[in-house]
Amino acid sequence: MPSPFGTVTVLAAGVLGAQIAFQTANHGFTVTVYDVDEAAIASARSRFDAIVAQYTREVGDAEGAARRAIDGLALSTDLAAAVHDADLVIEAVPENLELKRSIWSAAGGAAPDRTVFATNSSTLLPSDFADATGRPDRFLALHFANHIWAQNTAEVMGTPRTDPEVVERVVAFAEAIGMVPIRLHKEQPGYVLNSLLVPFLNAAADLLVRGVADVETIDATWRIATGAPIGPFQIYDTIGLRTPYAIASANAAKGDRGAAVFAEYLKAEYLDKGKLGRESGEGFYRYRT
Repeated sequence: MPSPFGTVTVLAAGVLGAQIAFQTANHGFTVTVYDVDEAAIASARSRFDAIVAQYTREVGDAEGAARRAIDGLALSTDLAAAVHDADLVIEAVPENLELKRSIWSAAGGAAPDRTVFATNSSTLLPSDFADATGRPDRFLALHFANHIWAQNTAEVMGTPRTDPEVVERVVAFAEAIGMVPIRLHKEQPGYVLNSLLVPFLNAAADLLVRGVADVETIDATWRIATGAPIGPFQIYDTIGLRTPYAIASANAAKGDRGAAVFAEYLKAEYLDKGKLGRESGEGFYRYRT
């Protein structure tokens, strides 16, 4: 089924936002990327270069299509300009409810009436901020996994107010950019993927901060005992450590002491030292950049 969207805007070019923009552009869509300031745009350019290099190593790009896709992206620090002609806006800002509400309020006031809005939020329910868009019937969640061209699921989750036709259009878009759409029949914090993944990662973090075992031992145990290719802290590095820090901080604010300890640990030992995971070349492990 052909996609009903032609122009797509991605709000924020962090680890996953950059991958979403690349995957969409690499499948022939016109893509604009918004981020907050010129420093963020400069970081995005470096991130896009790294994506092309990784994609070329893993998939191959003899014809240079990936490079052309990245070079064809429009980058902007003007939110209103970025969404003014968008058929679809995908938001990938950090996991902070008030930030998301603020971004969507601004986007809702600037985008055309035809525009469909989708959040890539990892843990928050779209109902929590659907009203901020001004068009809750055209708003839903579209959640991607990291390493998007290989782990190519796209979880599509509407709210009770989402127009069913909008859901179908977003499913068609997901297929058009090479994703496997995963339809959810009701809202679920964490969707399917993170409902399974987050408790696993939290258990690993708990073992670490309580001093039960170190990172390498925990990962090796999981890999050897299950045959999995990577362990939980390798997954953390792939996600990027800013996201688990944001989630842990949010849970800490709700009184979760274990999450508070893990958030403090991530900040002091990794984030404050520029160790952000694979994207920076070092997190719990070191990587070739």
